[in-house]
Amino acid sequence: RRASVLAGQPAVPAWKPAAAQSRVARWLEDACTPWENRRLLALDGERDACGVGFIANQKGESQRRVVEYALNALSCMEHRGGCAADKATGDGAGIMTAIPWKLILDGLDADKEAGEPKALGMIFLPPSEKAAKQARKLIELAIKDQGLGVVGWREVPVNPEVLGVEAAKTVPRIEQVVLGAPADMDDEELDAVVYEVRRRAEAALLSGAVADKWDGEPYIASFSPRTVVYKGMVMSAVLSQFYEDLQSEAYESTFAIYHRRFSTNTLPRWSLAQPMRVLGHNGEINTLLGNLNWMRARERELVSATADSARSPLVDRARSDSANLDGAAELLSKQPGRDLPEALMVLVPEAYESNKELDLPAWAGVSDFYKYHALHQEAWDGPALLVFSDGKWIGACLDRNGLRPARYLRTDDGLVCMMSETGVVPVEESVVEKGRLGPGQMIAVELSTGDFFHNYEIKPAVAKRADYASMLKKSAGRVEKKAFRGEPEMSEPDLVLSWTAFGWSLEDVGMGIADMASTAKETTFCMGDDAPLASLSAQPHMLYDYLKQRFAQVTNPPIDPIREASVMSLQCPVGPEANLLAVSADAAKRLVVEEPCLSLEAMAAIKGTSHQGWRAAQIDTTFDVAEARANGGAALREAIQRICVEARAAVANGERLVVLSDRAMSQTRIAVPSLLATGAVHQSLIKEKARTKVGLLVDTADAKEVHDFATLVGYGADGVCPYVAYEAIGAMAAEAGMPPSTAMTKYQKAVSFGILKVMSKMGISTVQSYKGAQIFEAVGLGEEVVDTCFTGSTSRLKGVGFDVLMKDALRFHDAAWPAEGRVPDYLNFGDYHWRDGGEAHYNTPAAMVALQLAARTNAREAYAEYSKLIDEANASVTIRGLFKIGNDGLLPEVPLEEVEPASEIVKRFATGAMSLGSISPETHESLAKAMNALGGKSNTGEGGEDPLRFADDRRSAIKQIASGRFGVTSNYLTNADELQIKMAQGAKPGEGGELPGYKVTELIGKTRGTTPGVGLISPPPHHDIYSIEDLAQLIFDLKSANTGARISVKLVSEVGVGVVAAGVAKAKADHIVIAGGDGGTGAAVWTSIKHAGMPVEIGLAEAHQTLVLNGLRSRVFLQSDGQLKSGRDVTVAALLGAEEFGFATAPLIALGCIMMRKCHMNTCPVGIATQDEDLRKKFVGQPEHVMNFLFLIAEEVRGYMAKLGYRKFLDMVGKTERLSVDPSKLNEKSSTLDLSPILMPAQALNPEETMYKIMEQDHGIPDRLDQQLLPQVKAAIDAGSSVKISSEIVNIDRAFGAIISNYVSQKHGEAGMAPGSVQIDLKGHAGQSLGFVLARGITVTLEGDANDYTGKGLSGGDLVVFPSRELGEDYLREAHNHMIVGNTSLYGATDGSAFFRGRAGERFCVRNSGATAVVEGVGDHGCEYMTGGRAVILGPTGNNFAAGMSGGIAYVYDPDNTFERRCNKEMVGLSKVSESEADMAELRGYIEAHAEKTGSVRAQELLATWDDTASKFTKVLPHDYARVMAERAARAALSGAGGSAASQVA
Repeated sequence: RRASVLAGQPAVPAWKPAAAQSRVARWLEDACTPWENRRLLALDGERDACGVGFIANQKGESQRRVVEYALNALSCMEHRGGCAADKATGDGAGIMTAIPWKLILDGLDADKEAGEPKALGMIFLPPSEKAAKQARKLIELAIKDQGLGVVGWREVPVNPEVLGVEAAKTVPRIEQVVLGAPADMDDEELDAVVYEVRRRAEAALLSGAVADKWDGEPYIASFSPRTVVYKGMVMSAVLSQFYEDLQSEAYESTFAIYHRRFSTNTLPRWSLAQPMRVLGHNGEINTLLGNLNWMRARERELVSATADSARSPLVDRARSDSANLDGAAELLSKQPGRDLPEALMVLVPEAYESNKELDLPAWAGVSDFYKYHALHQEAWDGPALLVFSDGKWIGACLDRNGLRPARYLRTDDGLVCMMSETGVVPVEESVVEKGRLGPGQMIAVELSTGDFFHNYEIKPAVAKRADYASMLKKSAGRVEKKAFRGEPEMSEPDLVLSWTAFGWSLEDVGMGIADMASTAKETTFCMGDDAPLASLSAQPHMLYDYLKQRFAQVTNPPIDPIREASVMSLQCPVGPEANLLAVSADAAKRLVVEEPCLSLEAMAAIKGTSHQGWRAAQIDTTFDVAEARANGGAALREAIQRICVEARAAVANGERLVVLSDRAMSQTRIAVPSLLATGAVHQSLIKEKARTKVGLLVDTADAKEVHDFATLVGYGADGVCPYVAYEAIGAMAAEAGMPPSTAMTKYQKAVSFGILKVMSKMGISTVQSYKGAQIFEAVGLGEEVVDTCFTGSTSRLKGVGFDVLMKDALRFHDAAWPAEGRVPDYLNFGDYHWRDGGEAHYNTPAAMVALQLAARTNAREAYAEYSKLIDEANASVTIRGLFKIGNDGLLPEVPLEEVEPASEIVKRFATGAMSLGSISPETHESLAKAMNALGGKSNTGEGGEDPLRFADDRRSAIKQIASGRFGVTSNYLTNADELQIKMAQGAKPGEGGELPGYKVTELIGKTRGTTPGVGLISPPPHHDIYSIEDLAQLIFDLKSANTGARISVKLVSEVGVGVVAAGVAKAKADHIVIAGGDGGTGAAVWTSIKHAGMPVEIGLAEAHQTLVLNGLRSRVFLQSDGQLKSGRDVTVAALLGAEEFGFATAPLIALGCIMMRKCHMNTCPVGIATQDEDLRKKFVGQPEHVMNFLFLIAEEVRGYMAKLGYRKFLDMVGKTERLSVDPSKLNEKSSTLDLSPILMPAQALNPEETMYKIMEQDHGIPDRLDQQLLPQVKAAIDAGSSVKISSEIVNIDRAFGAIISNYVSQKHGEAGMAPGSVQIDLKGHAGQSLGFVLARGITVTLEGDANDYTGKGLSGGDLVVFPSRELGEDYLREAHNHMIVGNTSLYGATDGSAFFRGRAGERFCVRNSGATAVVEGVGDHGCEYMTGGRAVILGPTGNNFAAGMSGGIAYVYDPDNTFERRCNKEMVGLSKVSESEADMAELRGYIEAHAEKTGSVRAQELLATWDDTASKFTKVLPHDYARVMAERAARAALSGAGGSAASQVA
């Protein structure tokens, strides 16, 4: 069946000769650019994920079957890869094997004098013979210079006819060079020499390519005595067709690594395909820029790899993250006494900081190993499955979060197979073990001996190679947390002068600082950010405001900093580093600080430290205010240069710590903004390769909120002491009667958690990796500022220079010390709340009144007044407000009556994703009624929808699927026109949502499948969206669940959103939303609302341009969603590339919202954002108000269309040339912006591509297994009778059951069918999402095993999985020790049952709200966020079990009493099942059912000794759930109602 599906893939277009490039190739552009100024490839060019695996023969025999199995597995991973718009150019596929010397040497014209053939290079040469000849000569020179010989060159036989059009344009000339070596050269020396040759050859090739402008990128795919890599821009099945060597029976190997790539970008580049030289990488390194900067800074200390212009650099911004990590791993593994497993333990460590398991004797030394190496090597952090081999070792490891699937098996004849999915290697009958890699785990095979090592074997063995504990004890120091003394030292007048001079406003003090000091949390806000960017504002701004936080979406997941805090760490070593490559006590001579927000006491301890004889140099960051007034930006620039010179001098003088301090600020001295000083010093020391010689601390008054600390650390600070913040808190606390030390501790806690949250949004786990990673985009900072202080950061719009920054600093300073005769100002610009005469805002009181008048009267005159007010606000607040529309004479105006009617335009409108819960039922239903009447679409938001609304005018056409999976059932998905995957939210991108318990009413609890009165937290979007191929799977799932709905993906504007959008289109989404980072109705902390996400204009333009460039725009609808409020806004968005438009805040105002910004407090005075029954009675909005408003907007759009000369709406989509910058709208700051990137005409990038959607995505519905089986069960479903069928299943049969469930929901609705009505027996290896939203009445039984997401969204159906009987009795007896289903099984299940005979992976039963599940062991994070149902675990659990669990019950078999330390008891209580007869009876019933349905030996054994084993079960009961049970039992007793408390809750 798999073969037939693969055979049905699109035909490959005819190959064409390589075409001349229309623009300078990326590789050449980078090669010609200095290192510091090269664009970061992983940020704005390529992001990828993949399917990956390896096969190894423990017996050391070279076999043809190893190669064939790898090629077969690669083909089975095709759905995890991507291809270009030509549907034939793959994003990359490749294979690494041992060198097949017999094949290579056969027919080779060998030079007998060159030595014995000992190594092989696989070389991608430029296409032209002239350039290729030059390249060969340079490679030969490098070989001979190191004392080796050139045995010969071999032209690799290829078939270019099978290439896709795009791949053919850049296909290199592919040749192999055979290296000769003296017979007496040992393996270790040969390894070192070959490595040296390659580094020197790379440098020579790049220099030659730049000098002579070669016609293709030279690249060394592999260069080794043991391994060779065949790879290219091809699809899986095409790899062996292109490389004819792979078809040869003579091609044998003892091992193979295979890799299929999915890149967000489609512009082909052969060098980016994988495997790399030692790694095959599935994932993304989130901390890449920091890793590169730190590695570059270390080069001088890397004694065995000294900086040498004749060598290629260790790391390079122009390489992919995978290539750079590959280079670092290769370097470490080449060191004497080290190997690849150890190298990867250093570079990608597990989460050891909070792992109690590592304290056990079996893991002795492992924690010390990690602590030691963390002192001088930050983690390459991000989701990663790494398969590795250097021909000595082969293995795989997972990142600390375990956010990639990694299954493995072993056979009785010595094969070890590791793969992203089970079922890709045909060895079922001989399997003796099936396992998985958990977070931070590793497996490996030592190829020379054939020994296989589990994680628990290899980690302790590596850790024993040195006495790390004694080295740490002897050399490492720690800055211990000390109690705050708590007494303020500044007088109140001096305090006010200080905070004013540093730019603090009354809002900062009275809300931000005060809330953090009193509640240990940041201020929560709502209704978005309608104030201008710092670069548009007429008011002065602190430098922090010019930097926006980046966040994860699609290509990598954010982390949950609340429920999964165990994988995160704020600890960071400071001070000089020793040589990374040498293991010695000297390398441990560093100080460890607990958190980057330093107390006054910690800063004093650091300044005065005597650790290892260190001294601290304090550098004054203030300068003469008179000089600042006289020379402006030049004075600021000179002060920064002076600070950098002093820092470099301090390092040269042997100082080990540098403290940047602005405490000398006074009436006559002004401070350099601490972020400028920190960034400049950090970059200056990196360029001098001296940054690793010193710790960099910041003692500053201008850091006050979380974003300030995040930017300082992100740009290189080791620690920050906010001394004025502490003074302010001390004064406020004393006045409020709170101990100042308590308030300061709470503030520090709020800052620390806020930093974790900022890191987590980008998927970064440790502050050590975050430090210097520069995970920000500058918005409105000029090139000189960025190059000096934030080197490498993106600043697409350019912007202000030192002159403007100096003026703003002087305005703050002058407010504190004004001209003679004036009193100091208390700054209050109204950044958050509108204030007359203060900062500009989009939602002004006058505009809201005008909007409501227009909406209620439907009067065009009233709307015209509103539109005028909005246009005036636009010019001060938004980028689009700076544009002039038309007036260019390009087209003649057309009569208004000839323009497309408003009734058609409003069909392009949708309301925003506002959930029932965040807004009242009356508001939610009014929006739905309005949009249904218009022919537009309303959006459920993530809170689900009452099924009673599906059949009337309250039905929302868009059903959202978010990380909480609230109310997501087969019936919910069936009743939609559009299914929207929420990847991010403008108000808080990279975060989940939160609904307080007081908003969870009976209706909302029922709709969401949760307990009324219990608060809900939606996890960040990561549980089934780890990467781009996981998003593709979710799109596949949803299309199966409703083949008639279009699948939408919601993204938020940020740097790189264009390549993300391209990846989403390649993942076969039908619709993409680009939301602005200014947010809408969602509640979030200040840091998120103000400092994360970009304006919608930037993201929309980038997405449209990238989609057009890649030939993908014609496949998707593009929607703009970001504070749209007028017909002008819609027109600009259309011209920038959108054909659909979302509105959120404006429709709420039309319904009566008065912007009190109390949505999260349940106190909305107009009944819109509240669940309070009395307040809901105040709601007076009508659907007609929204209808009137949107019709008036559409009429305004028609007016613009007429003036522009467009009759049809689609005619103006993407016509960016009709926009221009209006000079009259610019102020001093905005006039410095370069808006040309936004106004770039997309059509010029790809003249053949359309500007809007004209074709449907090919979702391959006819090929899906249950689509083919549907005719066999249709009649029974129609009649409500029963039917039983059977089928084989393979791993490419994904989301099985969803199509049949969709049909059941169409016919029978929420009720479904009687249990067991449709019985389907399967045999084989099920693909991902087996039983997705399986509807009530369907039973799927699988003999075999299944992959990730089994039972996801289970909707009343029954799912049974047990091992294949072909595995034999020995295996089946131990089935409870083997894997049976993958990660994230039963995620979001709402009802039904699941019985799995074997173990599941990570994140089992996450957000289960009603299903019953029995399994024989689970990985980490089991039952996380569970709100209902039952989970029975008949085996071990991983760590962090029950984190965030607020409902339902879990029963865990715990014979060894180890479960308690693995359980997160924050929200649950533990008790023995044997304490309750009712619990014992319930549990026994589940185990009996499990034994009956699966034949489980484990269940039978437990039942046979029930009296003994029942006492070994632990009951996990959430506190809130227990409380509700007790309350309901009490109410039932008072009312005389019967039934148990448990039944009352159920």
